[in-house]
Amino acid sequence: MKLNERFRGYLPVVVDLETGGFDKDVNPLLEVACLFLTWEDEQLGVGKLHSWHVNPYPGGIIDPASLRVTGIDLEDPDRNAQDEKLALTEFFKLVRSAMKSASCHRAIMVAHNASFDQGFLNAACVRTGIKRNPFHPFSSLDTATLAAVAYGHTVLSEACNRAGIPFDNERAHNAEYDTERTAQLFCKMVNSWEYATHLKNRGD
Repeated sequence: MKLNERFRGYLPVVVDLETGGFDKDVNPLLEVACLFLTWEDEQLGVGKLHSWHVNPYPGGIIDPASLRVTGIDLEDPDRNAQDEKLALTEFFKLVRSAMKSASCHRAIMVAHNASFDQGFLNAACVRTGIKRNPFHPFSSLDTATLAAVAYGHTVLSEACNRAGIPFDNERAHNAEYDTERTAQLFCKMVNSWEYATHLKNRGD
């Protein structure tokens, strides 16, 4: 089985966004990270990670409490942030290239509490005028939901702990770190599912 057959032609891409608050209509993107998964012997693995620091868009409102949680220093000279349209354009270019390599017709977001990230990403596309968003506009693979079924918990740190995946709370709320841990959790849950047996029982 190929990767494009495992998820109905969708390419799963693990995503995490850090933002300036909880309101997608007024709070800006501050960090974007994505991770592409490997597929070998019908097992998902953690592949290459990419990330971008993002300049707040003009007029965006930043809740100071969000910066305290994420630890993002907008004045850090080493932050090397980009405007969000450029960051998203680079992000989507990588996604489309990975889709082509895997013969997938669309990408699907894998994220923890995916509706949050999906809402912010879609709002940013509208704001920047980006029309070629490679992700499905409303479907996603939410690891919070999957973890509730698999491990009885929805919080990323606790779900990872129950899955036997080390989690450092001091590094949480960083887009790169959360993306890596979400990817490990997703791979653990997918690889634990007896998918081949399920298909055999169905007669597929």
